[in-house]
Amino acid sequence: MDKGIYCLVFKNPACTVRIGALGPVTFRRGWHVYVGSALGSGGLARLSRHVILSQAKDKRPKWHIDYLSCSDRFSLRYTVHALTDDRLECRLAEELGEDSVPSFGCSDCRCPSHLFSRKKNPHDEIISAFNNLGLVAVTTTIMNREGSKGII
Repeated sequence: MDKGIYCLVFKNPACTVRIGALGPVTFRRGWHVYVGSALGSGGLARLSRHVILSQAKDKRPKWHIDYLSCSDRFSLRYTVHALTDDRLECRLAEELGEDSVPSFGCSDCRCPSHLFSRKKNPHDEIISAFNNLGLVAVTTTIMNREGSKGII
């Protein structure tokens, strides 16, 4: 199974969503980028889990990011991933480091966050961050709940 790191890119209105033990979190309108790793036994199949969860009707969140994927306020627009066996997700999060949502998705590392907010589509910034780490990024658009493709 291929392993790597990835970004999930959501578009959302200004809203508040309850995020497990973090409680209610207020999100500004725009785009949110989550940085994750797929280095476990399932590898990049983890991306499929996130996409399926974002489109499922019967949703059971487990991790912080699942609460966004399950929310009707957040629309998963696209994913970006790269193949690697190296633990580079924290370095990728550091590359995207501005405008983060504190303590989101980083309970297993020392990063301040793995979720970042942007006012405009961050696609080019994400690709640049992957390139800065010497990785070749692949973008996949997502068919959203309304039946239209994500915006790149």
